[in-house]
Amino acid sequence: MNYKKLGNTNLDVSTICLGTMTWGEQNTQEEGFEQMDYALDQGVNFWDTAELYAVPPKAETFGHTEIIIGNWFKKTKKRDQVILASKVAGPMRAYLRGGGNNYGLDKMTEAVNDSLKRLQTDYIDLYQLHWPERNTNMFGRLGYEHKENGNWNKFEDVLGNLKRFVDDGKIREVGLSNETPWGVSKYLELSKDKNLPRMMSVQNPYSLLNRTYEVGLAEISIREEIGLLAYSPLASGYLSGKYRNNQIPKNSRIERDPNFWTRYAKPNTEKAVDAYYEIANKYDVNLAQMSLKFLEIQPFVTSVIIGATTMEQLKTNIESVNVNLSDDIIKEINNVQTIYPNPCP
Repeated sequence: MNYKKLGNTNLDVSTICLGTMTWGEQNTQEEGFEQMDYALDQGVNFWDTAELYAVPPKAETFGHTEIIIGNWFKKTKKRDQVILASKVAGPMRAYLRGGGNNYGLDKMTEAVNDSLKRLQTDYIDLYQLHWPERNTNMFGRLGYEHKENGNWNKFEDVLGNLKRFVDDGKIREVGLSNETPWGVSKYLELSKDKNLPRMMSVQNPYSLLNRTYEVGLAEISIREEIGLLAYSPLASGYLSGKYRNNQIPKNSRIERDPNFWTRYAKPNTEKAVDAYYEIANKYDVNLAQMSLKFLEIQPFVTSVIIGATTMEQLKTNIESVNVNLSDDIIKEINNVQTIYPNPCP
């Protein structure tokens, strides 16, 4: 396994991060336990979850993933071997603390305390804001329309809330998710000027089908030591090749929840995936491993968050750290990006 520093902290996190959002929905607790056992044995010490999980989010599965992780901690007594990341949800439906914004002190306090209880731990290593409260583009939305909405909690107040949790020992570090260059920069500026907790990571989508992070945010990540935690690195499984030729495997995400994963059902998705598949075949490398390794070697990436519903997928994804990509492979990958630029932003 390979490791990098989380931001400018002294935490060495594995460059493969264990994603957990299917546990409690597509995966049982027993399957989640098996994944955690195997990942830790392979040197994966960095795990990511959220209060909102399992996904797709709904009232009956809200918090279930954290419960599964907490039960594993209780059973194995291995909490100290894991660098654990979780998230507080942005504006949400009524089943989560009455709905609306969630980054005010009262709701954040309830959120962090509930997560700690479900996770059966005294602290969370990395606590992230799942998505912005303000009106801004996220989750692949284009066509930005600016609206001056003053109802969201101001960044300085949010950082102040997080400082309370840090001072209380409930969280160690803080991070962002689904954030924009302006948002990242503003949080960093306020942290420095007001002596408030500093954001150490940005968890945004990044894959061979969506390299938009390279525009703007990549520079911030390197210059400010706030690395990317790349989520959806296989574009919800498209970059494993399993959906090629219009195939939809049984119990796959697309088969189970087709209306939730429309982000990747775009006109050039299939063409781009086929092109990457041909490169993988040419150089005798697994398509999923090639896709993951390309992300891992980027200097602005701290860790690549993998999600698997089977042990076979998990083993393949973790093994990607041992793949070597030649200059010729990287050149051909970049050529595909030129022909089909970011088909799934």
